[in-house]
Amino acid sequence: MKLEKESLGILREALDRMEEGFAGLPDAEVHYDADALRGVLLEVADRMKDNYPYFHPCYAGQMLKPPHPVARLAYMLSMWVNPNNHALDGGKASSHMEKEAVADIARMFGWESYLGHLSSGGTMANLEALWVSGKLNPGKKLLASEQAHYTHSRITEVLHIPFESVPCDNRSRMDMGALEDRLKKGDVGTVVATIGSTGTGAVDPLSAILDLREKYGFRLHADSAYGGYYVLADNLTPETAASYKRLGEADSIVIDPHKHGLQPYGCGCILFRDPSVGTLYKHDSPYTYFSSSELHLGEISLECSRAGASAVALWATQRLLPMTRGGEFARGLMKCRDAALDLYRRLEAEPLFLTMFPPELDIVIWAPKATRSSEISRLSQELFDKAATNDLHLALFSYPSKLLKDAWPDVTFEADTVACLRSCLMKPDHADWTDHIWEALKGTMQAISR
Repeated sequence: MKLEKESLGILREALDRMEEGFAGLPDAEVHYDADALRGVLLEVADRMKDNYPYFHPCYAGQMLKPPHPVARLAYMLSMWVNPNNHALDGGKASSHMEKEAVADIARMFGWESYLGHLSSGGTMANLEALWVSGKLNPGKKLLASEQAHYTHSRITEVLHIPFESVPCDNRSRMDMGALEDRLKKGDVGTVVATIGSTGTGAVDPLSAILDLREKYGFRLHADSAYGGYYVLADNLTPETAASYKRLGEADSIVIDPHKHGLQPYGCGCILFRDPSVGTLYKHDSPYTYFSSSELHLGEISLECSRAGASAVALWATQRLLPMTRGGEFARGLMKCRDAALDLYRRLEAEPLFLTMFPPELDIVIWAPKATRSSEISRLSQELFDKAATNDLHLALFSYPSKLLKDAWPDVTFEADTVACLRSCLMKPDHADWTDHIWEALKGTMQAISR
């Protein structure tokens, strides 16, 4: 396969256009040894060959989605300026582009009035959300499901917020009965609803959680770092669509443009429904803000220096692919889900494999068929290794045995977890590659079963 390089000509044209904006400056040469630079860069190219082909549809493993060419080019273009979006002094144009791009994201959830900004990723974005929750509910517990991202338990430890996990149902979603039992005990300040878990793609039942908020009065944070963009999709189940329909009722939302938003790492986003939480960020700096009385993004962010290039890339992508229902961007998401459903149906009909539940979004979990959990784990590892040698790249996932007993009644469970296989079909191209993926997967499984 050849890497896409034709767009580099467009980058040169854009660089020439941007250069016009600085034509009045006296010349200042950039000095470097071209031969030495070339040698190091070619060495970098050789080192970078030792990566999984994340950009290719044959990579169907971890949650990795290649940036759109416009994002890649806009990011590179901005690096000739290297803006810093902490303050308008460091990133005048890119800060305005960030505000516009974040406003577009907020509108996906129906928010016109909000507080929000980009971050270096979902971890920092969630940290800000939980930090605000801790400030507003000091000393009270934060609850998240057992299948929520591990970052929540880590962050609460850093912030000294009491944390408790809530059991899941057999579809990997927060168990509403268990949640209400815990809420009845009191002392809960925040509940985290996972809108697309990074393990299975499960969506917590948001409507039921919102009903419990009315009854028990807690703050609701929606961690939709992975699944948030699916608010634009029209091919979800009615149950899942109902959760997305009410996502705008959360108190805070995290979404990662570097997942389904077609952006380079790292680009996360935190949004607060109530703009007044900005008062919690208040600080004084004798030197950072001096060029404008307009809001500097560093005034509403725990992070200081942040790459303005991320905002430029995101703005360019959303300009090319508006985030609207029925648009090209939304159709790409729907193709990802279609690919996951296609793969799941094939797995479910094949006697060589065990399935659990249909994918809610675009992540599929399954395992080689066996009667003992230790054998399932061994075969999963063998299939993972063997498939990679055949250029099919999957992922391993350790799944709780207690959530599998209903789905796999004929399996004897010998440990608390079982090694399963996991595929994130996050590339729209995956919808056109399911035949290829299936033939490679089935052929590999037949080979190790002999």
